Amino acid sequence: MLDDIAGTEPERHLVRYSGRGAFSPGIIARAEGSSVFTEDGRELLDFTSGQMSAILGHAHPEIVATVREQVARLDHLYSGMLSRPVLDLAERLAGTLPEPLDKAMFLTTGAEANEAALRMAKLVTGGHEVVSFARSWHGMTQAAANATYSAGRVGYGPTAPGNFALPVPDRFRPGIVDADGNLDWRRQLDLGFELIDAQSVGSLAACLVEPVLSSGGVIDLPPGYLAALRDKCRERGMLLILDEAQTGLCRTGDWYAFERDGVVPDILVLSKTLGAGLPLAAVLTSAEIEQQAHDRGFLFFTTHVNDPLPAAVGNTVLDVLSRDRLDVRARELGVRLSGGLEELAARHPVIGDVRGRGLLVGLELVDGPGGEDADKLGAAVTRRCTELGLHMNIVQLPGMGGTFRIAPPLTATDAEIDRGLAILDTALAETTGR
Repeated sequence: MLDDIAGTEPERHLVRYSGRGAFSPGIIARAEGSSVFTEDGRELLDFTSGQMSAILGHAHPEIVATVREQVARLDHLYSGMLSRPVLDLAERLAGTLPEPLDKAMFLTTGAEANEAALRMAKLVTGGHEVVSFARSWHGMTQAAANATYSAGRVGYGPTAPGNFALPVPDRFRPGIVDADGNLDWRRQLDLGFELIDAQSVGSLAACLVEPVLSSGGVIDLPPGYLAALRDKCRERGMLLILDEAQTGLCRTGDWYAFERDGVVPDILVLSKTLGAGLPLAAVLTSAEIEQQAHDRGFLFFTTHVNDPLPAAVGNTVLDVLSRDRLDVRARELGVRLSGGLEELAARHPVIGDVRGRGLLVGLELVDGPGGEDADKLGAAVTRRCTELGLHMNIVQLPGMGGTFRIAPPLTATDAEIDRGLAILDTALAETTGR
């Protein structure tokens, strides 16, 4: 059977699951550090960290050792049983967070964790209505998909009632401006909640947002916005849920992105970075909220809740992040990366904006002076980067230019950052003819 399909197109028997996008070219045979390697021997510098997850790079030796040791000892249990890796990870995560976030449960994906967080919020508040950003991405399962507005809403039938979209405070493309032409995010936020209040049936339960919208174009919330949003939630009896799937655990230069604003959420969701590429997610909340949920019979019983193998990996991730001070390293590399991108912007007019925090950086292209469409230009630059040995991820949303999400591993070297910038420079020059 394998001989029969040798040499045929690699996706012959695969369901295509990325909308109208195609699979990346080449078959990946292995990965190590900041690179992935194809079956035909090509190396690709991975500036997506395995879709923003592999913060310690690929095949980190301590992760590999943990998996080998733990899988031979204890990998999976009945979901009602507890293990030492799970108890240790819950205690250690709580130790990295401000009070009162000291209760944790562990799941597999960000979507699953968002489902659990929303389910908990609805049970505790007695409401069912959920607010999230108009360019949000929180997952493809039911409640998470209902709170996702950046893609995937057309053609799947009606969503659950009570989901509301909040305007995105995009400083590069502001919807509402002040007298100086800058984003007036306070007025935008007020108007957004005026519309939500007009539509609500009085059953608001939660606001689910990312501190930095990733799939929404790497939009960093303006300083002060998160505190104002928290106040809006408190006024309405809503819980504030922060989805830090991509921003959590040092990527932005802080252990958690919300730390910059001094705002502690009611519920925190982690995934991606917590497992450093393995399927591990967490929901963290206060003892008070957990008690209320428990008293009301909170139910989120899954096959892989609190599994010991991924929890052991999570403990190793915390070991490496703390020991190697990767929050500081992310800040340092972020300065190098953003500075290099700003230099490219000075030479390439099609770069409209560079933004982000730490090692989660967005580079937005605009229409070229010759009339080149930004979305098509982004796709062409992506292809050329791949040919030159750099894997980049482009976000293409209706009504905005193509935006690269650039997120190298926190373990990347200075030389790897410089090499990626050089490849991007070449790809932009060759694609635009400048």
